Amino acid sequence: MMLNFLDALRAAGIPVSIKEHLLLLEALDRDVVGQRPEDFYYLARATYVKDEGLIDRFDQVFARVFKGVLGAEGVEAEIPEEWLRLVAEKFLSAEEMEKIKSLGSWDEIMETLKKRLEEQKGRHEGGNKWIGTGGTSPFGNGGYNPEGVRIGGESKHKRAIKVWEKREFANLDNQKELGTRNIKVALRRLRRFAREGAADELDLDETIRGTARQGWLDIRMRPERHNAVKLLLFLDVGGSMDPFIKLCEELFSAATSEFKNMEFFYFHNCIYEGVWKDNRRRFSERTPTWDVLHKYGHDYKVIFVGDAAMSPYEVSHPGGSVEHMNEEPGATWLSRVLHTYPAAVWLNPAQEAHWGYSQSTKMIREIMNERMYPLTIEGIDGAMRELTRKR
Repeated sequence: MMLNFLDALRAAGIPVSIKEHLLLLEALDRDVVGQRPEDFYYLARATYVKDEGLIDRFDQVFARVFKGVLGAEGVEAEIPEEWLRLVAEKFLSAEEMEKIKSLGSWDEIMETLKKRLEEQKGRHEGGNKWIGTGGTSPFGNGGYNPEGVRIGGESKHKRAIKVWEKREFANLDNQKELGTRNIKVALRRLRRFAREGAADELDLDETIRGTARQGWLDIRMRPERHNAVKLLLFLDVGGSMDPFIKLCEELFSAATSEFKNMEFFYFHNCIYEGVWKDNRRRFSERTPTWDVLHKYGHDYKVIFVGDAAMSPYEVSHPGGSVEHMNEEPGATWLSRVLHTYPAAVWLNPAQEAHWGYSQSTKMIREIMNERMYPLTIEGIDGAMRELTRKR
């Protein structure tokens, strides 16, 4: 069973080794955790999973491999599949809900469940005693009881003590749709902390060492740690980027919360001689791109966000912009940004499979020295690795 579990994890793309497997077996042998299925689940997850983005896949593998093995404690019974279908939903008033009494401890619930399974001979829907669907018994599916046990189907009231396969970390799967939380997880790879400013934080280790050497209390202080990463974020807006507004908002929200030293600017299609902070004043209040390059130091890291879909002339020719008469092509300005900030990447929200059909995308990707990544969890993670390498 355990070897099957190991193979299933590997097949799901979770990198696990024999060393971790032996560590789990040793922990079980030494009774590091209790005898409950939940204890084993958390121990196995802590041992095997090193990336939050893989937790949901681990949950799915765990549920599949141990289905029927790690069930309700003290209860063994075969329940006909048709019993498990939700047929009725009983609507209860507040007064009726108040009348429902919980049975007490988990052991009492399991003992009663065992007795009911032995007594019950047929299918039951509704009611308050037998195991079935839609009733007020603590057993079955779709009913209401504050200490219910769900057997099959989908939980409706979220009141059960045990709900296997809940998969709370589904939104962190690195193969799933992006969201603000998992964007933050991917961006954190870039964070680098350094000690700056006045010494206003107790250095416990040095205080202990100094006290031991001196023979009296020798308090040592150190500067507080701050996020030392400085980030410039350039966001493409309008036109073909409209379908990606929500995704870009989530990225912007995550980046704002993760990086204290972050500046952002907007552009349309390709960066030219001017960028802006407020889209409502994109024509009246622009910041010259030269000013940006001179104001922010070379230690800033740059992230462009855009689908890179436009007329190729916008990249390669003066006057190619669809909004104004640009004296220099977009490629010239992109090259200037890359020369000023060697640590730069481009995040593309369009599907990577479509990039090859866009001439402008291929041109920008070449200018970026292939540092264009899809706006996915894996893509952001790859981009952060690239920026980390560029010091």
